[in-house]
Amino acid sequence: MADQLYPPTHPQSLKTVNLLIVDDDDIDVTALKRTLQKLKLLNPLYRAKDGIEALDLLRNGEVPSPYIVLLDINMPRMNGLEFLEHLRADPALTHAIVFVLTTSKSDEDIIAAYREHVAGYLLKQRMDSDFMQVVGLLDHYWRVIELPSPHP
Repeated sequence: MADQLYPPTHPQSLKTVNLLIVDDDDIDVTALKRTLQKLKLLNPLYRAKDGIEALDLLRNGEVPSPYIVLLDINMPRMNGLEFLEHLRADPALTHAIVFVLTTSKSDEDIIAAYREHVAGYLLKQRMDSDFMQVVGLLDHYWRVIELPSPHP
């Protein structure tokens, strides 16, 4: 069962996008959750601690469409880059919107992530001072883009 960190509470008039955080670091997940709450962005929030768990949640429909994935690179069992390879190889999941949110500054990781068509690559280190702006950017992104309707 998906670990829903808080339930959907957006008014019906607002565009709601589910967020899947794929990160094994409890402190980073808590910081993201608090920032979303401070900004009054109450999108339904789900969490997986690694790529294997995230793929299971997505394939089993436990994270409803539409959704955006916030992905760490360095995780146990299946790291973020391996997750992206499996995600893009799955016809039902290949078009998922993914933002990488990680500590890895490696050019190899950045290039590999963009080869898997991530929407953006954000460093957690920069989030210390600009965290609210980055989360605000994500909010703006999911409010202005058009996502396909969920499949019945």
